[in-house]
Amino acid sequence: MAPSFLSQGLNVFEIVKAGGWLMFPIIAGSIIALGIVLERLWALQTSKVMPPHLVATIWHWIKEGQLERSKIEEMSRQSALGRILAAGLNNRHLERERIKEYIEDTGRQVVHDLERYLNTLGTIAAISPLLGLLGTVVGMIQVFNAITTSGVGNAAPLAGGISTALITTAAGLSVAIPALVFHRYLTGRVDELVVKMEEEAIKMVDVLHNNRQLTNNSSSKAA
Repeated sequence: MAPSFLSQGLNVFEIVKAGGWLMFPIIAGSIIALGIVLERLWALQTSKVMPPHLVATIWHWIKEGQLERSKIEEMSRQSALGRILAAGLNNRHLERERIKEYIEDTGRQVVHDLERYLNTLGTIAAISPLLGLLGTVVGMIQVFNAITTSGVGNAAPLAGGISTALITTAAGLSVAIPALVFHRYLTGRVDELVVKMEEEAIKMVDVLHNNRQLTNNSSSKAA
C-alpha cells in the first residue's frame, strides 16, 4: 500500500514538473478557489444569513413593549437579515418611505458582504484556461526550438514540449470548470437570499406601519 501511494505522489510531482513554471500559478489559483468555495458555502447558509421567525420575534417585542436598543444591536450583529431589519427599527419613527430608504442603503452593504470573494473566484475561473493556453504556446515554442536545433529525429525534446502544452491546458481547464460552476452557483445563491431578505424587510415595514396606525387610532379615540 505504501509504495503505491509513494509512486502516485512521485507521478503527480513529475506531472507538475513536466508542466513547467505555469503550473505554479494554476495550482495556487486552485487552492485559493477551494478556500473561497468552502468559506462561502459555510457563510451563505440560510440559517446564518436569515434566522427563522425573526420578523415574528420583532412583532412580539413591539406588542410586549420590549423593543430595546440593546436587543436591536444584538440582532444586527447576529445575521445579515438582522442587520437590515435593525436599520429599519432604528428609524421606525420616520415615514414609511424613509424607513425603506434606510433599509435599502443597509441592504446594499449587506449584499456587498454576501458577495465577498466571488469576484476573485470569477477571476480565477477566467484566467485559469488562459494560463493553460499560455502553457500550450510555451510548449509549442519548445517543440519548434527542438526541431530547429535537433531536427525531428530526436523525440525527447519534442515530447517535453508537447507534454508541457497538454499538461498546462488540462490543469487550467480542471481549475476553471469547477471554479466557474461554483461561481455561478454562489452568485445565484446570493440573489436568492437577497430576494428573501427583501420580502422579510417588507413584512417588517408593514408591521411597523400597522403598529403606528393602531397607536394613532388609539390616541385619537382616547382624545
